[in-house]
Amino acid sequence: MANRRTFIAFKHTPSVVMSESQPQHHRLIILGSGPAGYTAAVYAARANLDPVMITGIEQGGQLMTTTDVDNWPGDVDGLQGPDLMARMKDHAERFDTRIVNDHIHATDLSARPYRLEGDYATYTCDALIISTGATARYLGLESEAAFMGRGISACATCDGFFYRNKNVAVIGGGNTALEEALYLSNLAAHVTVVHRRDKFRGEKILADKLFDKVENGNVSIVWDHELDEVLGDDMGVTGGRIKHRESGETQELAVDGIFIAIGHKPNTDIFASQLDMEGGYIKVESGTQGNATATSMPGVFAAGDVMDHVYRQAITSAGSGCMAALDAEKYLDALTEDDSARDAHVESQVAHREV
Repeated sequence: MANRRTFIAFKHTPSVVMSESQPQHHRLIILGSGPAGYTAAVYAARANLDPVMITGIEQGGQLMTTTDVDNWPGDVDGLQGPDLMARMKDHAERFDTRIVNDHIHATDLSARPYRLEGDYATYTCDALIISTGATARYLGLESEAAFMGRGISACATCDGFFYRNKNVAVIGGGNTALEEALYLSNLAAHVTVVHRRDKFRGEKILADKLFDKVENGNVSIVWDHELDEVLGDDMGVTGGRIKHRESGETQELAVDGIFIAIGHKPNTDIFASQLDMEGGYIKVESGTQGNATATSMPGVFAAGDVMDHVYRQAITSAGSGCMAALDAEKYLDALTEDDSARDAHVESQVAHREV
């Protein structure tokens, strides 16, 4: 992983901060400004749906804290996460997506138009694309935050390549940790898994695969220990100090990277009890028959990490954002046809009475 971190400041026009007290109605609102949201915005705008994107607090999503992105198709030399998000924003604005810098703290999806309560304004919409993403769980150590992006990562698929033939540590004992460790074992010289308990909490089949790696010698497991401090210098992580949970004794691991693998939290609290979920992730129709991003509420669609706990890649999020926009377009077209038919029926009834 590169030691530099470049942040690109988003330009402010035509982005606006809403302050009106009256609800602002839009045909389509997109919540979230990560790869899924921006891709949905591009497709929706090109379909003349006049989308409005509400960015949320973390504009650009998780990629804003990612340094090198080497697996984005077409960018042979790689690029910085913030650069990619700035380009996506420019692309959405090119097709006149209206971008609103606000944070939605409450929603009412009980009936159309759907109602969204923001810090600065209230919004209503006929269709909604939820792309609020998921947040990686971290330990909360000061040293962990200090080396974020410089040896600390929460995504082996994203950053594992930078540790080819190097020593790394994985912190955790659930499915996330087991999957990360297995992936890294094919890249790194050695993987040390540090778990705070005396047995894994993940699936047995994953644990058995990892134990096979232990037998092969390129993976080791340290039980009953926690990460106490991340060690490093100006160049990045050089190791980690781990502590035994009972005795308090510490030891140091010499590693070039530490992967925090204690799970992710989908950003779905404001939709609780309104949409069908599983483990906090929004359930969608899925499948290959169309309407794959539809949720349990007609006209509400979900894209990106908010509905995907398996892949969690920028490219898969972008792909699902495209699908959500296409699904929303189909829904709104049908809605327009229904409204037109209803209006025609009303006009016919009025004309009949006048006769």
